[in-house]
Parts: sequence; C-alpha cells; structure tokens
Amino acid sequence: MRVYLDNGTTTPVAPEVVEAMLPYFTEKFGHPVFPYSLGQEAADAVERAQEIIARSINARPEEVVFTSGATQANDMAIRGVAYANRNRGRHLITTKVENPSVLRVCERLEKEGFRVDYLPVDAEGFVDTAELEKRLSDETILVSVANVNDEIGTIEPVEEIGEILRERQRKIYFHVNAAAGYGRVEVDVKKIGADLVSLSAHKIHGPKGVGALYVAEGTPIEPVYFGYISLFNLRPGTENIPGIVGFGRAVELMMENFERDVAHMTRLRDRLISGFEEIPHTLINGPRGKKRSPANVSCSFKGLEGESMMLHLDLNGISVATGSACSTTKLEPSHVLTAIGLKAAVAHGTIRFTLSRYNTEEEIDYTLSVVPRVVEQLRRISPVKPEQL
Repeated sequence: MRVYLDNGTTTPVAPEVVEAMLPYFTEKFGHPVFPYSLGQEAADAVERAQEIIARSINARPEEVVFTSGATQANDMAIRGVAYANRNRGRHLITTKVENPSVLRVCERLEKEGFRVDYLPVDAEGFVDTAELEKRLSDETILVSVANVNDEIGTIEPVEEIGEILRERQRKIYFHVNAAAGYGRVEVDVKKIGADLVSLSAHKIHGPKGVGALYVAEGTPIEPVYFGYISLFNLRPGTENIPGIVGFGRAVELMMENFERDVAHMTRLRDRLISGFEEIPHTLINGPRGKKRSPANVSCSFKGLEGESMMLHLDLNGISVATGSACSTTKLEPSHVLTAIGLKAAVAHGTIRFTLSRYNTEEEIDYTLSVVPRVVEQLRRISPVKPEQL
C-alpha cells in the first residue's frame, strides 16, 4: 500500500487540473500580450483564473498577480513594499517561525539597512499579539505573519493582528503568507485586513511553478524583478499560461466542497493524533482543535532520528517529511521546533504528517499500524533512550 502524507510539501495534481491545462500546451499556446486570436485565448484564460482566485479570497481580479510560486510572491511582497516605503521608515516585523522564503528576504533587507524584529512564539507556536503591538513604532512599515505555520500547523491570529494594524493612525502594511493555509482554512483578505497575501498552486492539487500575490489596490509596491514586461508590471516575463489555467481549476475544485473536505481532513488528523498519543515518549507539536490546521500532525518521537524514521516509513509505503520540507537536507534542527522550546535531540526525531482531501480512512488505519512498529524497531537499536530526553 502506498500512502502519501506529505501534502504540506506538495500535492498530487488533480486529474481535472491536468485536463484543463493540456490544451494550453499544444492548441491554445499563444502569447497573451498579442491581439490575434491565439494570444487573446491565452489572455482570456489568465483573466478567468484571476477571477476564480480573487473570488476565493474575497478580492478583486485586478488585485491578483501571478508568480512562479509563494516563494517569489513573498519576496515581491516584502522587498517591494519595503523599497516603496523606505522614506517612511525602515522597520519590519515578522516571527521566528516563518518559512525560510520570508526569513531569507528579511535577512537580505537587514544587509541593506533595514531593521527587522523577529517575534518569539509560545510553546504551541502562537505569536504574542501584545508583544507585536509593543514593537510597533513610527518607523514600522510592514508586518509579515503566515496564517498557518507549515511545520506545526498553528493557525496564527492574523485577524487580530490585522485589527491592531488598522487601529494605528499611521499606515503599516500587512503581508500574510497563506501558502500553508490556503485550502485548509478560510482566507478572506477583508476579514484579515491584509494588504498582501501569498498563495501557491502546488499545495492545493495544482501544478508546481505557479502562485499568486494579492496586492490590495493602493498599496505602494516597487517591482524587484526587471525585464520583458508582459501582463503584470510587478513580474516581467512570459506568463506560465498552462500553470495559471491549472491554478484556477485547482481553486475551483478546492472551493466546490471546501467545508466537507476540511471536515474530512480534520477527522483524519484527529485519528492520527489519538493513535500517536498512545506511543510512549511521543510529543504532539502545536495546538489542538480549531486552532490547528486540519491537515497537519507534527510528532516528535523521543530517542529517534527523524531521517531514519522517514526512510523506514518509506520502505513500508508511507511518505512523510522530517519536520519541515525546507529543512530535510540540513543537519541542524528545525528553527520552528527550537523556537517552541524543543531540545535539539527531540526536534531531530520529529516527523510531519500532512493530509489532503484525497487521503482515506484505510490509509490512516494502515499508517497507525505501521508507525508504532517502526518506532519500536528503531528505539531498540537507538543509542539514546527516550526516557533520558
């Protein structure tokens, strides 16, 4: 049996998405800036996808800019707003548990003379909104916080953060990286009060290599990439038309049965958590219940090395990630797990199980039959005893 439980890294492309994309490779292959019929077919397809994605986040189509993915969207949002507002201030705020695609951009800006505050989080990964409010100043121009943590599933209080920023007399722009939350929790840019939101197609059964950035009308933002201007001034170059079409179709499918699919993933998540809690010396990282992504289970198995467990599970047909997919080739422990207070030795034994609407009860039953056995086997040969950690 093959069980795919690494949907937080990437998802299988839905068959309906592939079907929608195919004509744009060989039949409707025109360049969207040209006025002849093939070009207009491509331009119309981009507009349709904009409308679909905008509707899903309560935005307007012209506020949606297509990118190569959430990583590029994060870079465009953070650097673009920082550069456009540098005369107003050079202070940004983010958190210690953001995705590297946010943290690396902030580190780059620090080298360019900007100041960045990295907010701590509590043991469940939540940002302290009171601490955020303390750090705001007349120099602050941007706050960037993900709505869902991609490693431990914490649903951050982004609506509360948005309210805090709206109450300030001086405008502070708010960026939300929603790559891990889109398709799992509601993303409503008006409720959040976000000025910029990053989205990704391949996390919702769409194709890789395409994402989107929501930019609220009137948000001052400078382009950070330059070259051949196509449909979007912020991102030069020829659009990935098949990918954009696939992204739009994936969003349609995501929204068709959103509440039903979220309830399904939540049931599977809770079954996994209940089963793992029966394994001795095991920690569930992150919060429980409604404040946790319905698709995420982060589990630290004391006395084990995560990579060994990942490979043993793979031999049994189960695909998972060690902590964060962005850190699977690194020897140091995940920055998210250390930020919530885990010892390095415990963090190294962390496995992330992430679900999609396509996972089944049978797959969860199989996983719960395999994981305890693998844990027992590996602990038997481990030089580190779990009770010592």
